[in-house]
Amino acid sequence: MDSRRQSSAKPITHKDYKSDIKPVWCPGCGDFAVLNAIGKALAFLELPREEVALVTGIGCSSRIAAYTSLYGFHGLHGRALPLAAGLKAARSDLTVLVAGGDGDGLSIGGNHFIHACRRNMDLTYIIMDNEVYGMTKGQASPTTAADWAQGKLTPRGTGIRPFQPAGLALTAGATFIARAFTGDPNELARILVEAIRHPGFAFIQALSPCPTFRPEQMGWKRQVRAFADETTADPLEAARRIQSDDGMSLGIIYRRELPVFQPGAPAREPAAAIESEFRL
Repeated sequence: MDSRRQSSAKPITHKDYKSDIKPVWCPGCGDFAVLNAIGKALAFLELPREEVALVTGIGCSSRIAAYTSLYGFHGLHGRALPLAAGLKAARSDLTVLVAGGDGDGLSIGGNHFIHACRRNMDLTYIIMDNEVYGMTKGQASPTTAADWAQGKLTPRGTGIRPFQPAGLALTAGATFIARAFTGDPNELARILVEAIRHPGFAFIQALSPCPTFRPEQMGWKRQVRAFADETTADPLEAARRIQSDDGMSLGIIYRRELPVFQPGAPAREPAAAIESEFRL
């Protein structure tokens, strides 16, 4: 353990990682539990706040960076992962967390998601999946069931099969894949600890009910259960488990150690040398 942490008179708690800004999420939103789980995981790992960065995109869940006392970057819609990759490339010493929603991460950010999985940089990505666009008032997202017919833009349903986030992550090359439920924040925190410790790209699908636009999701607490099998390092076995599941089983599905991509930070050239390249 770091000597700085041993000498601390006051033990670190999850509250030390929260800011003074009050969340504006709707009462009952699962994202509150993700905020608490991040704090609990970081406190368990005793990570100093200045050694952690949280990068987010746009949406209800992406507001989470402002509610922490960590270094944060609230980026553009769907662009959290490339921002985080750039930060990790320049500052490999930082623990870099990325957070967003199913729309932010799998729709406009879908291309960045699959390439982040295959690149396998040492990042931890949490998608708070409520199967709806909450901030823009209830449109269907990439994980919304085809027959969900309550959105104003899709009153008869989308008619399009939803993404399976864990399956997509596995196919694209993520080396740590888990599914958690915000109704069990302690288990979510435990999975987060394992994800942060994992060397490589770790993906967590956090089932996060939306009480405002998807009130029926409050029944998820009666549907979720733990995966019957232990974590596997075999991608074929992981694929079988994911494809045969209804999306309600929880736990670390797949974990495998492969080479981590960490590009070297570019050398800093004097400004005059850079300017000389553009002189006519």
